[in-house]
Amino acid sequence: MILFFALCFVGVAIAGATAFVIFWPLTLVHVRDRHAALAAELGEGAFAKPSALAWLLRGGYRNAGDRNLSGLATPARISLLVILFALAASALLWLLSTVVGG
Repeated sequence: MILFFALCFVGVAIAGATAFVIFWPLTLVHVRDRHAALAAELGEGAFAKPSALAWLLRGGYRNAGDRNLSGLATPARISLLVILFALAASALLWLLSTVVGG
């Protein structure tokens, strides 16, 4: 039963990844088109760049004062948090199943 819940969390992580793949590129395109200084700060290839992902997790987009940017970046941030939480929970449940089952 523990592994079933671990697998369910993997499914939640996949759902979060789907939302992330939708909203994060839209956020980056908005930044590129309307916030040149911020785009330069994030740099090229920001989709998988750790510093850009850290900026998203910190909520750095709020400093721009652009409601449209917040409207795109907030779902990307939530989906990234869901991915991280679900994968961590899945890993913990898997470890628990090895301890309890072994």
